[in-house]
Amino acid sequence: MKIRVLGCSGAIAAGCKTTAFLLDDDLLVDAGTGVGDLTLEELARIDHILVSHSHLDHIVSIPLLADSVMGRRRQPIVVHALPATIEALRRHVLNDVIWPDFGRLPSAEAPVLRFSPIEVGQRLELGGKTIEVLPARHTVPAVGYAVCAGVGAAAGRWWVYTGDTGPNPALWPRLAGRQVGMLVIETAFGDQERALAALSQHHCPSSLRRELQHIDPRWPLYLTHAKPGEMLRIADQVRALDGSHRIAHLEAGQVFEL
Repeated sequence: MKIRVLGCSGAIAAGCKTTAFLLDDDLLVDAGTGVGDLTLEELARIDHILVSHSHLDHIVSIPLLADSVMGRRRQPIVVHALPATIEALRRHVLNDVIWPDFGRLPSAEAPVLRFSPIEVGQRLELGGKTIEVLPARHTVPAVGYAVCAGVGAAAGRWWVYTGDTGPNPALWPRLAGRQVGMLVIETAFGDQERALAALSQHHCPSSLRRELQHIDPRWPLYLTHAKPGEMLRIADQVRALDGSHRIAHLEAGQVFEL
């Protein structure tokens, strides 16, 4: 399974694109501004979008993607999300005021977007991949995802994405005993803004430190969602935390193979 980092920033600036990952060429995990780097042909190959939550930096490209590929697809793109996230998209974005409702365009019978509700703990099989919906703790209903190539006994190593989350004790028992090939966990703020991190239910290095006790040191750990201009400071603070884990920051444009 190929993982392409389209965006991994908590906001925008030159060179900073918000969260989006392309798995192989057909599965998009979140749809931030990084989706705009894909060619039209690459956009048209996306069959499924896994959405972690309704915040703009994670969903902004969904309506634009639908508009771009509407005439190039025979089947709808399926958007998998919590019911509350789907409701937010329909009510506040695809509402014929902010953007046309591509859940019923070009026709109600054959729309370019179709919405599929999910719940924590659910397993999906999409395009030869197994996906498990993981719990997250954020200011709006939110989830993370674990994805591996293959289904059933053929499933391989897991790519785990926490989504936007603060301290999340419900997550770690779900990962116990798994072969995790890559764990992507957010650290949005430096410790100088730990109060803001707690208020907005994001991680900072000091809260991440408490999570590390649950993370197998053999799992490659990648940090995401740092605010523009804060990555170096956060990296220095994280390096001071712990010497037993392999920790790196994600960068847009990276490609990984699991």
